[in-house]
Amino acid sequence: MTNELENTPHFHALIPFGVFIGIYLGTGFYLELSGVKMGFYQLPGPVAAAIGVAAAFAFFKGSLEQKFHDFLTGCGDKNIMTMCVIYLLAGAFAVVSKAMGGVDATVNLGITYIPPQYLAAGIFAMSAFISLAIGTSVGAIVALGPIAVGLAQEGHLSLALVLAALMGGAMFGDNLSIISDTTIASTRTQDVNMQDKFKINLYIALPASVLTLILLLIWGQPPHPTPVQAHSYEFVKTLPYVFVLLLALMGVNVFLVLFSGIALSGGIGLYENHFTWLSLGQEVYKGFSSMQEIFLLSLLTGGLAYMVDKEGGVTWIISKIEGYIRGAKSAKVGIAALVSLVDLAVANNTVAIVIVGEISKKVSLKFGVDRRESAVVLDIFSCIFQGLIPYGAQMLILLSFAKEHVGFLEVVGFLWYQGLLGVFTLVYIFWGGYSRAVLKRLPPR
Repeated sequence: MTNELENTPHFHALIPFGVFIGIYLGTGFYLELSGVKMGFYQLPGPVAAAIGVAAAFAFFKGSLEQKFHDFLTGCGDKNIMTMCVIYLLAGAFAVVSKAMGGVDATVNLGITYIPPQYLAAGIFAMSAFISLAIGTSVGAIVALGPIAVGLAQEGHLSLALVLAALMGGAMFGDNLSIISDTTIASTRTQDVNMQDKFKINLYIALPASVLTLILLLIWGQPPHPTPVQAHSYEFVKTLPYVFVLLLALMGVNVFLVLFSGIALSGGIGLYENHFTWLSLGQEVYKGFSSMQEIFLLSLLTGGLAYMVDKEGGVTWIISKIEGYIRGAKSAKVGIAALVSLVDLAVANNTVAIVIVGEISKKVSLKFGVDRRESAVVLDIFSCIFQGLIPYGAQMLILLSFAKEHVGFLEVVGFLWYQGLLGVFTLVYIFWGGYSRAVLKRLPPR
């Protein structure tokens, strides 16, 4: 996607992006103010992106044939296509694993062995593992939300605290999982290996999660613990998640990792008679279909980004932020601020990464930022703000389980993990010795 020639900066080249974000954000606000539930998710992102592409065709100079050529060049970029194929495989793995009972088994396993006095910390740990395994914070919240609310009420524990623990764990897994769409988007737009990004990310997220667990152990103990209830589960059904994680950490090719995960989940499902060969194929296709929106969005924004880049829009942004950047550290802060602002606008962390990915890559190259670090910064800050905004899918779904019992502001006060993650990321950015020590443990680029 990178345009080799240095383009003349032009502000007008950003108009199509403005149209895309304006329609996406404007529609969401209008629907929310009109009382429509999940208003920010009623207009599919690809539709708004398609309108932005149409604006690029209308505003940019040149022949129609040349515009189509530029658009399709961006769509067909190697990183964009790689990202899209990984989306399909990740979706298939998630759906097949859930269909054979993997999610239910994992949830029941955790509930069975969580000591009641460690309820809040246990919810955080379970949410983190499930989100890490299935690659989606929303999936973890949906799976654990009703259980967390019930356990909090039975144990007479602060509901806001438990829901915040659930949100923190979900964002931990979403940020680190190798099958999370944010990880896929951040690593592919920066053209880096997933396992390298994971290792750097872990050095930042792990201290934040450990400190969060300590805080939850101190402040999250219920005054009247309820007895642990045993739930039925089959341990073998949790193995595909562990298997995929281990292969990824070993540096196995991501395509092989996901394909192996699908094969293992499918094999368990066939052996347990959860589906036939035919229904297994149908579940795989359901997984493909579940990634349709982000697949199309990545494709369209890839084409749009190339057109905007060629017209000089990316160069204009870089020229403007150069005045605030003094080196690699401030460049990383600039990338963090950029993805955070876009996430606040579009209320979707993956979309935010896809939009600013190319800009972030160019900033990294220009100011000597290791692109593995820029991928981490993109992923972390998009996840932090996605877990904080009241109109994000995660928060809307989380609060829907509590209904009138707890409000947004009450939950935000206990979102310790997001705050600590931001603090530890800034420490990593500004403490050069820490970042150099981490990078030394990785193979040179």
